[in-house]
Amino acid sequence: MLRTMELTGSSAIVTGASSGIGAAVARQLAAQGATVVVADLQADKGEALAAEIKGVFAQVDVTSTEQIAGAVKAAAEIAPLRAVVNSAGIGWAQRTIGRDGQLESAHSLEAFTKVVAINLIGTFDMVRQAATVMSQNEPDADGCRGAIVNLASVAAFDGQIGQASYSASKGGVVGMTLPVARDLAAAGIRLNTVAPGLIDTPIYGEGEAAEAFKAKLGESVLFPKRLGVPAELASMVIECLTNSYMNGEVVRVDGGIRMPPK
Repeated sequence: MLRTMELTGSSAIVTGASSGIGAAVARQLAAQGATVVVADLQADKGEALAAEIKGVFAQVDVTSTEQIAGAVKAAAEIAPLRAVVNSAGIGWAQRTIGRDGQLESAHSLEAFTKVVAINLIGTFDMVRQAATVMSQNEPDADGCRGAIVNLASVAAFDGQIGQASYSASKGGVVGMTLPVARDLAAAGIRLNTVAPGLIDTPIYGEGEAAEAFKAKLGESVLFPKRLGVPAELASMVIECLTNSYMNGEVVRVDGGIRMPPK
């Protein structure tokens, strides 16, 4: 018999939920019966999505411990918080050193710090705060009180030229998966990480030129030779949340791509 974690009647938090992968996850969580706290900086898109899925919008900058606490509190007041997905993140492209041999053209330390602060530290802050609240839930038949999924990237493994800050931040998310899952096991909370490959999100822009660029990118995917769609990522996220035996794992969802140096 398949044992799954039931989401009906629970609350969930998705960071970076106003677009792309985060929005797809929020929609699928709502379809599972959860009331979703749409946590994002973009109020217009976030409020629209929350209205669509009958959830709640919370304006959250994941570098703000106070704003994360507000989202966790809002979720817990709705229903027991049983699912959290950390999808908020930013990218940055810059080589470690410049071509002119001058320190001024080397990678911006401020940019490196910002990427790590959002992608890695912000993810951990949400995990520690949400898991603390989850630990007070009544356990299900498996003893599970909740589940968390963090979004990394294949750049954690196959970082390209110019991706030092992004790869370091996502590599950190991968690296903390097992130790944090081990920490949370005593409280009956599972944690997994999903590492997307090339996914068709608003980051690529719109229009004919953007479509041509995406088609060209898709040719580098092993199979199928296209970009993934957010719903395919969201499906794996939901599986990691609800599959009662899925814990402490990092799953690539990337069509088999291994990124070249550039």
